[in-house]
Amino acid sequence: MPKVKKAPKIEYGIEIVKPWSKEMYDHNDVVSEEMKMNILDAWKKALSRLNANLTKIDHEGLQWDEEAFNNESNEISNPILVKLQRGIMYTGYGDGFTIQDVNDEFERELENMPNYQLHESYSYLAFEGLLPRTTFMLVGFEWEKFDYHIIGSQECTSPVLSLSFNNN
Repeated sequence: MPKVKKAPKIEYGIEIVKPWSKEMYDHNDVVSEEMKMNILDAWKKALSRLNANLTKIDHEGLQWDEEAFNNESNEISNPILVKLQRGIMYTGYGDGFTIQDVNDEFERELENMPNYQLHESYSYLAFEGLLPRTTFMLVGFEWEKFDYHIIGSQECTSPVLSLSFNNN
Protein backbone atom coordinates (compact mmCIF):
# COMPACT_ATOMS: atom_id res chain seq x y z
CA MET A 1 0.00 0.00 0.00
CA PRO A 2 1.53 3.35 -1.02
CA LYS A 3 2.31 5.90 1.63
CA VAL A 4 0.11 8.95 1.62
CA LYS A 5 2.05 12.16 1.87
CA LYS A 6 0.77 14.56 4.51
CA ALA A 7 -0.38 17.92 3.28
CA PRO A 8 2.12 20.62 4.21
CA LYS A 9 1.18 22.79 7.17
CA ILE A 10 0.82 26.43 6.15
CA GLU A 11 0.61 29.34 8.63
CA TYR A 12 0.28 32.92 7.41
CA GLY A 13 1.21 31.72 3.93
CA ILE A 14 4.46 30.15 5.17
CA GLU A 15 5.06 26.43 4.82
CA ILE A 16 6.12 25.04 8.20
CA VAL A 17 9.14 22.84 7.62
CA LYS A 18 11.95 21.26 9.60
CA PRO A 19 14.62 22.45 9.50
CA TRP A 20 13.11 25.92 9.59
CA SER A 21 13.11 28.00 6.44
CA LYS A 22 14.39 31.55 6.04
CA GLU A 23 10.77 32.75 5.83
CA MET A 24 9.96 31.12 9.18
CA TYR A 25 12.94 32.80 10.86
CA ASP A 26 12.18 36.16 9.23
CA HIS A 27 8.51 35.97 10.26
CA ASN A 28 9.43 35.11 13.85
CA ASP A 29 11.91 38.00 13.99
CA VAL A 30 9.18 40.47 12.99
CA VAL A 31 6.60 39.00 15.39
CA SER A 32 9.03 38.75 18.32
CA GLU A 33 9.81 42.47 18.01
CA GLU A 34 6.10 43.29 18.32
CA MET A 35 5.79 40.93 21.28
CA LYS A 36 8.79 42.42 23.07
CA MET A 37 7.48 45.96 22.49
CA ASN A 38 4.10 44.96 23.97
CA ILE A 39 5.75 43.36 27.01
CA LEU A 40 8.04 46.31 27.61
CA ASP A 41 5.11 48.73 27.22
CA ALA A 42 3.03 46.78 29.78
CA TRP A 43 6.05 46.70 32.14
CA LYS A 44 6.66 50.45 31.84
CA LYS A 45 2.95 51.18 32.44
CA ALA A 46 2.96 48.98 35.54
CA LEU A 47 6.10 50.75 36.80
CA SER A 48 4.54 54.16 36.18
CA ARG A 49 1.41 53.12 38.15
CA LEU A 50 3.68 52.07 40.98
CA ASN A 51 5.54 55.37 40.84
CA ALA A 52 2.25 57.32 40.74
CA ASN A 53 1.30 55.66 44.02
CA LEU A 54 4.65 56.53 45.57
CA THR A 55 4.91 60.23 44.81
CA LYS A 56 5.78 61.09 48.44
CA ILE A 57 8.65 58.60 48.64
CA ASP A 58 12.14 59.06 47.32
CA HIS A 59 12.35 56.58 44.43
CA GLU A 60 16.13 56.26 44.52
CA GLY A 61 16.97 52.89 46.01
CA LEU A 62 13.33 51.89 46.48
CA GLN A 63 13.24 48.21 47.41
CA TRP A 64 11.44 45.54 45.41
CA ASP A 65 8.74 44.19 47.72
CA GLU A 66 6.54 41.51 46.13
CA GLU A 67 4.44 41.14 49.24
CA ALA A 68 3.57 44.84 49.26
CA PHE A 69 2.96 44.88 45.51
CA ASN A 70 0.55 41.93 45.78
CA ASN A 71 -1.30 43.22 48.86
CA GLU A 72 -4.54 44.76 47.59
CA SER A 73 -5.11 46.72 50.81
CA ASN A 74 -1.74 48.43 50.45
CA GLU A 75 -1.49 51.83 48.74
CA ILE A 76 1.49 50.69 46.62
CA SER A 77 -0.26 47.56 45.36
CA ASN A 78 0.67 46.57 41.82
CA PRO A 79 0.28 42.81 41.30
CA ILE A 80 0.58 43.25 37.50
CA LEU A 81 4.20 44.26 37.97
CA VAL A 82 4.98 41.04 39.83
CA LYS A 83 3.04 38.87 37.33
CA LEU A 84 4.92 40.39 34.39
CA GLN A 85 8.25 40.04 36.17
CA ARG A 86 7.65 36.38 36.99
CA GLY A 87 6.20 35.69 33.54
CA ILE A 88 9.34 36.86 31.84
CA MET A 89 11.99 35.93 34.39
CA TYR A 90 10.59 32.79 36.06
CA THR A 91 11.99 33.86 39.41
CA GLY A 92 11.10 36.19 42.22
CA TYR A 93 13.12 38.81 44.01
CA GLY A 94 13.41 39.22 47.74
CA ASP A 95 15.12 41.59 50.14
CA GLY A 96 18.16 43.43 48.88
CA PHE A 97 16.96 44.18 45.36
CA THR A 98 15.82 47.61 44.27
CA ILE A 99 13.11 48.24 41.72
CA GLN A 100 15.87 49.52 39.43
CA ASP A 101 17.80 46.23 39.84
CA VAL A 102 14.72 44.24 38.85
CA ASN A 103 13.92 46.62 35.98
CA ASP A 104 17.45 46.33 34.57
CA GLU A 105 17.38 42.54 34.76
CA PHE A 106 13.84 42.40 33.30
CA GLU A 107 14.91 44.44 30.28
CA ARG A 108 18.05 42.30 29.76
CA GLU A 109 16.05 39.07 30.02
CA LEU A 110 13.44 40.34 27.59
CA GLU A 111 16.03 41.52 25.07
CA ASN A 112 17.83 38.16 25.10
CA MET A 113 14.77 35.91 25.43
CA PRO A 114 14.74 33.08 22.86
CA ASN A 115 11.64 32.83 20.69
CA TYR A 116 10.46 29.50 22.12
CA GLN A 117 10.38 31.04 25.61
CA LEU A 118 8.80 34.25 24.30
CA HIS A 119 6.09 32.20 22.58
CA GLU A 120 5.20 30.36 25.78
CA SER A 121 5.47 33.34 28.13
CA TYR A 122 3.47 35.63 25.88
CA SER A 123 0.77 33.01 25.55
CA TYR A 124 0.36 32.74 29.32
CA LEU A 125 0.50 36.50 29.94
CA ALA A 126 -1.98 37.25 27.14
CA PHE A 127 -4.29 34.55 28.51
CA GLU A 128 -4.15 36.35 31.87
CA GLY A 129 -5.16 39.58 30.11
CA LEU A 130 -1.86 41.29 30.90
CA LEU A 131 -0.75 41.67 27.28
CA PRO A 132 -2.59 42.59 24.08
CA ARG A 133 -3.04 40.22 21.19
CA THR A 134 -0.39 40.41 18.47
CA THR A 135 -0.91 40.81 14.75
CA PHE A 136 0.55 37.34 14.12
CA MET A 137 1.84 34.45 16.22
CA LEU A 138 5.29 32.92 16.09
CA VAL A 139 5.43 29.92 13.77
CA GLY A 140 7.07 26.53 14.12
CA PHE A 141 6.27 25.92 17.78
CA GLU A 142 4.03 23.04 18.75
CA TRP A 143 2.24 24.30 21.83
CA GLU A 144 0.76 27.43 23.35
CA LYS A 145 -1.76 27.96 26.13
CA PHE A 146 -3.63 30.61 24.18
CA ASP A 147 -3.73 31.78 20.57
CA TYR A 148 -2.44 35.27 21.23
CA HIS A 149 -2.89 36.68 17.73
CA ILE A 150 -5.74 38.95 16.68
CA ILE A 151 -8.79 36.85 15.83
CA GLY A 152 -8.94 36.43 12.07
CA SER A 153 -5.28 37.13 11.43
CA GLN A 154 -4.62 33.44 10.88
CA GLU A 155 -6.15 34.04 7.43
CA CYS A 156 -3.64 36.82 6.65
CA THR A 157 -0.30 36.49 4.90
CA SER A 158 2.90 37.18 6.79
CA PRO A 159 4.45 40.57 6.03
CA VAL A 160 7.79 38.88 5.31
CA LEU A 161 6.28 37.18 2.27
CA SER A 162 5.29 40.49 0.72
CA LEU A 163 8.78 41.83 1.46
CA SER A 164 10.43 38.84 -0.20
CA PHE A 165 8.23 39.25 -3.28
CA ASN A 166 9.25 42.93 -3.53
CA ASN A 167 12.95 42.02 -3.26
CA ASN A 168 12.80 39.56 -6.17
